[in-house]
Amino acid sequence: MSDAYLVGLVGAGVTRSFTPAMHMREADAHGLRYLYRAIDLSALGISPTEIGDLVRSARILGYDALNITHPCKQLVIEHLDRLDETAARLGAVNTVVFEDGAAVGYNTDTTGFASAVRHHLPGAAVGGVVQLGAGGAGTAVADALLSLGTEHLVLVDVDESRSTKLARELAQRHPEARVESGHPDKLPVLLPAADGLVHCTPTGMADHPGLPLDPALLHPGMWVADIVYRPLDTALLQAARHAGCRTLHGGHMAVYQAVDAFRLITGVDPDADRMLAHLSELAAERG
Repeated sequence: MSDAYLVGLVGAGVTRSFTPAMHMREADAHGLRYLYRAIDLSALGISPTEIGDLVRSARILGYDALNITHPCKQLVIEHLDRLDETAARLGAVNTVVFEDGAAVGYNTDTTGFASAVRHHLPGAAVGGVVQLGAGGAGTAVADALLSLGTEHLVLVDVDESRSTKLARELAQRHPEARVESGHPDKLPVLLPAADGLVHCTPTGMADHPGLPLDPALLHPGMWVADIVYRPLDTALLQAARHAGCRTLHGGHMAVYQAVDAFRLITGVDPDADRMLAHLSELAAERG
């Protein structure tokens, strides 16, 4: 274990991310010297296609790790020396650790969502789940659901070609499960029999307010998870609670992916509950 760490967050629009503050406060609690800075491609005028140059520069400058977010999770792969099993399976990387001169890619999004469900929806049935959104985050969440034992997963996206492609890829990796794609107009048929609903689109974010579906479709026999965490209490979660559903806010996934990344970077087991409490404070302060 090192006595000091230098970490960066690379992505577009990451200046306001809670991740650096979460990592640094948790490091303080363990007595670690830990500097974590956002490298905002939009603010710096850097093209996502230059991610390889950023990885090489970070290695030369002595960075210990980089967290990678939109739109570089796939682009970064060709610039790494190797991938762990999860990142290779998903074809996406959100954490790069510089280990013994090598740049190693990991994906803690899928493990983060799985941990969030296990810890904060204990005992929830996951046999049949409907997922809204089949983009990058949706890919990680869908893989997590299948790893949790989901037997029937329906991916719903306005771009049905995208959900069909992802369903086909997931079915190949998880032949024991039934994975299908569907159009949003099928939700009235899909949701009555669903154990759970996971929302993986930008709808509900501060810049994209609103609901991703008719709230009348929600019912008390299902749980609802949202991966949006700004705000923590989205319109969807409010509607779900009103309908009698158990809910899981997006801060849980954000924290548990950070927990796994922090462990990979430092070798130290962080306190997930403490990090979740800190994220809630940040959300209250910054909105």
